[in-house]
Amino acid sequence: MKVMISAFIAALLIATAAPMVLNQFGWSSAAQTSSESVRLD
Repeated sequence: MKVMISAFIAALLIATAAPMVLNQFGWSSAAQTSSESVRLD
């Protein structure tokens, strides 16, 4: 039972920390699909 609870806590921590860590590395889809050369008509 303790192992299952600790696994749930670990999964929640990973799920909450992953977006922040990935945004720091620039691995978001917005960072990869956007560019600085944009046409403004």
